[in-house]
Amino acid sequence: MYKPIEQDFKISYQYKLHFTEGLFDVRNSLFRDIIRDYKDEPVKLLFVVDSGVSKAHPTLLSAIGSYCEKYKNLVHTESLVVQGGETSKNNEAYVTAILKAINDYAICRHSFVVAIGGGAVIDMVGFAAAIAHRGVKLIRIPTTVLSQNDSAVGVKNSVNYFGKKNFIGTFAPAYAIINDVNFLTTLEQRDWIAGISEALKVALIKDAVFFKYVEENAEKLRNRDMEAMQYTIYRCAEIHMDHIAQGGDPFESGSSRPLDFGHWSAHKLEQMTNYELRHGEAVAKGI
Repeated sequence: MYKPIEQDFKISYQYKLHFTEGLFDVRNSLFRDIIRDYKDEPVKLLFVVDSGVSKAHPTLLSAIGSYCEKYKNLVHTESLVVQGGETSKNNEAYVTAILKAINDYAICRHSFVVAIGGGAVIDMVGFAAAIAHRGVKLIRIPTTVLSQNDSAVGVKNSVNYFGKKNFIGTFAPAYAIINDVNFLTTLEQRDWIAGISEALKVALIKDAVFFKYVEENAEKLRNRDMEAMQYTIYRCAEIHMDHIAQGGDPFESGSSRPLDFGHWSAHKLEQMTNYELRHGEAVAKGI
């Protein structure tokens, strides 16, 4: 009888969260530099854009096109607009549309899918990219408080199925995440406030000093003070990413999941309200 064959291997992951303003202003070379750092030759890009973001920023799609024309290493195939919000995770047609575009434009593992939108669209696009060719490189450009401080900086992707939140998904770190503060300026007040719940969550479980900051700056945050919000997003994302990298269980194989504080009931509340309740609002109730 042959003895068992056993091997052990480890994979190192590295990804960066960048901060900028006016990402697709042709004078801002950050996006070009990120692609060029990967490969200093023409690279295909498939952009997938949240419909709510394209409506709130009507020049975005043309700006993307102009930016890619300016920097010749960026091969712009299409800017595919998809429905924003939880609808994008509830309807498998959106995943299929992205997979079709990946196939039609011959997007390969040396190309990039670029997701621009709120947390739900970021989740859905990331899932599509992760299952195409067993993983196409992904750049996330989150556009809400909650996605900039939490959902887009993690390593998870998912869609909803069988009426259950995040039933189908993957663990697949993005190549890069880019937070552009300009996207926050058009948020509804409800979404501005809801995103703070994730910062409150990590502050409660990880950082008493940060909790005191959020408490002392609550009025500023409510009144849309951008400096206070930018620091809140930065510190929340920093704690989140540190936990993923240093917490010992980045792909959640065990049962200890401190970052899910407030989430066990939150996901059920979202489902029960047919996703009328925002994720951040549900987390706040869960806490």
